[in-house]
Amino acid sequence: MLDHTGIVVTDLAKARRFYDAIAKALGLGTTTNSDESFLFGKSAEEPIPYLWIGTLRPSYWVEGSRAGINQMHVAFVAESKAMVDEFHRAAIAAGGVDHGKPGPREGAGDYYGAFVLDPDGNNIEACVRGAAAR
Repeated sequence: MLDHTGIVVTDLAKARRFYDAIAKALGLGTTTNSDESFLFGKSAEEPIPYLWIGTLRPSYWVEGSRAGINQMHVAFVAESKAMVDEFHRAAIAAGGVDHGKPGPREGAGDYYGAFVLDPDGNNIEACVRGAAAR
């Protein structure tokens, strides 16, 4: 289980448009954290887990790191196949790049997911498992 994770982006406004769109599709939200970052998560009432998204260079980065050099993969839980479909549609409309259209994945059992690349090339997924994926 995650408490939080974070990604560095090159263009905060472009990233905010993208993550605002997929947050809405997944029933989640975004909130401003600072002039250089925002948080993606459930709500102010349920702030953890969250994804920190910003343009600041983290103090723990090794020399040579930069936004997009180490592609990150984040999968968000969806409640239904329709929610996965809406995530994919909203992500593409907000500047994401298709990286796996909505559908079942071979060998994954009762699983339905979609993959998009965010404006910096991070692999962002929404998925539903179990009976809701059938």
